[in-house]
Amino acid sequence: MEEERQQVIEVNISNEMKTSFMDYAMSVIVSRALPDVRDGLKPVHRRILFAMNESGMTADKAYKKSARIVGDVIGKYHPHGDSAVYEAMVRMAQDFNYRYMLVDGHGNFGSVDGDPAAAMRYTEARMSKIAMEMVRDINKDTIDYQDNYDGSEREPVVLPARFPNLLVNGAAGIAVGMATNIPPHNLGEIIDGVLAISNNRDITIAELMEIVTGPDFPTAGQILGRSGIRRAYETGKGSITIRAKSVIEEKPNGRQTIIVNEIPYQVNKAKLIEKIAELVRDKKLEGISDLRDESDRKGMRIVIEVKRDANANVLLNNLYKQTALQTSFGINMLALVDGHPKVLNLKQALSHYLDHQIVIIRRRTEFELRKAEARAHILEGLRIALDHIDEIIALIRASQTTDIARQGLMDNFNLSEKQAQAILDMRLQRLTGLERDKIEEEYQELVKLIAELKAILADEQKVIDIIREELSEIKERFNDDRRTEILAGSFGEIEDEDLIPEQNIVITLTHHGYIKRLPADTYKSQRRGGRGIQGMGTNEDDFVEHLLSPSTHDTILFFSNKGKVYRLKGYEIPEYSRTAKGIPIINLLEIEKDEWINAVIPVQEYHDDWFLFFATKEGIVKRSPLSAFAHIRKGGLIALNVRENDEVISVGLTDGSKEIMIGTKDGLLIRFPETDVRSMGRSATGVKGITLNEGDQVIGMEILEENIEVLVVTKYGYGKRTPLSEYRIQSRGGKGIKTCNITEKNGPVSAVKAVEGNEDLMLITESGVVIRMPVESISVTGRNTQGVKLIRLDENTVVSTVAKIEREDEHEDQENFSDEETQQTEDLTETEAISDETMSGESLDDTSDDEE
Repeated sequence: MEEERQQVIEVNISNEMKTSFMDYAMSVIVSRALPDVRDGLKPVHRRILFAMNESGMTADKAYKKSARIVGDVIGKYHPHGDSAVYEAMVRMAQDFNYRYMLVDGHGNFGSVDGDPAAAMRYTEARMSKIAMEMVRDINKDTIDYQDNYDGSEREPVVLPARFPNLLVNGAAGIAVGMATNIPPHNLGEIIDGVLAISNNRDITIAELMEIVTGPDFPTAGQILGRSGIRRAYETGKGSITIRAKSVIEEKPNGRQTIIVNEIPYQVNKAKLIEKIAELVRDKKLEGISDLRDESDRKGMRIVIEVKRDANANVLLNNLYKQTALQTSFGINMLALVDGHPKVLNLKQALSHYLDHQIVIIRRRTEFELRKAEARAHILEGLRIALDHIDEIIALIRASQTTDIARQGLMDNFNLSEKQAQAILDMRLQRLTGLERDKIEEEYQELVKLIAELKAILADEQKVIDIIREELSEIKERFNDDRRTEILAGSFGEIEDEDLIPEQNIVITLTHHGYIKRLPADTYKSQRRGGRGIQGMGTNEDDFVEHLLSPSTHDTILFFSNKGKVYRLKGYEIPEYSRTAKGIPIINLLEIEKDEWINAVIPVQEYHDDWFLFFATKEGIVKRSPLSAFAHIRKGGLIALNVRENDEVISVGLTDGSKEIMIGTKDGLLIRFPETDVRSMGRSATGVKGITLNEGDQVIGMEILEENIEVLVVTKYGYGKRTPLSEYRIQSRGGKGIKTCNITEKNGPVSAVKAVEGNEDLMLITESGVVIRMPVESISVTGRNTQGVKLIRLDENTVVSTVAKIEREDEHEDQENFSDEETQQTEDLTETEAISDETMSGESLDDTSDDEE
């Protein structure tokens, strides 16, 4: 028992875990997941190539069963699962994964559709021609060897790698706490980069980038912009955007077809097509009438038939946005340098390879020098023997044994043991005159070779010249044209506006969050009082809440009730038919469940001296610089810090010198200069804009221009225009003055708009009926009136949204009003419920004006 206790070793569990995990992590990093900067190979790939070379499965020999190769690898060098080795070998044989394949596969080695390779017992393989350059000169003592896992074999620490495989074929791997992702490149460009460094070690990365223009993927495609490439080449880390290459073909019947010939690197073609079909099925992608895969042995061809009324350019951009036709590739150039993981920039990666080749050439030269000197030493002995052939023959004949003869030669002719043995092994035919001449000629050539090899070892520049010559030879043999096209310019989100025709559009957003766009000319203008046309199909409890008429190139800012702002381009909003309800906006914006859009405005440019003016339901206003909203993240930004139980109801653009008009549900309106509200930061709460009576709330805010009128539209379809001169300027924070007489007939105010008279007005009811009319057809009356009927409403429906639309050149008469309906409502003569005096601006406590 005492002896057993002495064998128990007490250890700290924390330290043991730390030590064991670090050992495991370093094993994964060094021996499994990361490539060596010199040959660009992980251990499994290096062992596969070495085993194939050792077994004679070279490019000039017949194919051998893959199972045989895998057996050799796992039996001698790689004690892991056979599937891991086979899958690594399969990847080296796939032309869509490796830019320059290192394994020449025969049989089913998988496809770009994600089909797996056939079992290893069915496929055959051998080394590819360019893979022979990876092991070239491996038998000339150019590399170090190490014991295999059980010490029964020797395996290379690194391969000679006569071309820069790390950057040419790239690498990907996940270790412990780190990962590498190096894209493939064009062989000619990378070799030219090494040659440039060999000429000038002080070359800059910018100068190298004129030679190595960027990654070159086996599946081709397009890289958008150079900024990501530059960042990756300068720092070793960066992200690039890869896009499929496609063309739009026009058919004789006017229909358009999108043909995709190249897809991004590592994208599964079958899953890509499946995703497109899924988007079409879920109505998230409109405009596709047919989708088929016509790829064959000649190349890739995905055909997307475009509907007659759809725009192919817009559809293509939506495909880029929503599918893997456009993806990002995160570059992380992490590799092992002297056994340690290191992130490398472009110059460092090429320089380490050049240093490796210098070592390879020097070791090869030293090997050839030793071999030449050994052969010359033998030839020198043979020359001595030929000069004293009679004495040597006599000595050999007189010797009792070979050892005596050897020793006699060494003693009498001052020969080494190797020379003496070579003389004893020499055939009698070497005594002829012709053979004597051959020996002398070979010796003289060896003398020259030895002098040349010694000169190479003594001069670093000659080593560099050899590297340059051999790399140029490899480039001449294996280089091909660049496949991946690099599109110059700055690319961020998909905003290829040159591909999108600029046109006026109408964007509608329903109360339940369905958004769509359609051409502005979809609705023909009608006279006041028309029945309208069905403008949008909605659910029974849904109705249109926001409507605007921007351009396809405008940026649309979406302001939520919580004070957040989101952005989309006009063309990024899917186009639907006139009666379609659209797509849920949650598919386009990352809004929360209890958040909805309360204001939508278009922006063309982010001017420094322009402002966004906010108004909330509780009468709070705020003015912030437009430039503060130029860079909006995908998840949105805080635009206004909203108080509890309040929400944003309106946002407008202003140049900083305008007047503001705020209207309320109870028919009150205040007009004040925007300079009454100082400029504030994005997250500020704001200050009081209007003092509300109990139960009242703000229903609209307008930025006033010159020569405008105030348009009021009520819940039950009544409206009127009133000159702005009837509304005097007040101070911010007052109660305002009366703008409409509210009765049971016309109902509460639904909208207050500033109009010039040359616009069209679009009214939308809760049931989705739309009517468009000229504003000038609406009567001009005083403030204290209820207005005239603008739209005949069905029972139990009310006006939900009012929007100003640009005037059309011609107005189509759909249905005329009766005399009774066109008769202007009489002005009311009763005294205003609240006098102007009591409604004028009132001073507020200083604390109410403070920004929160």
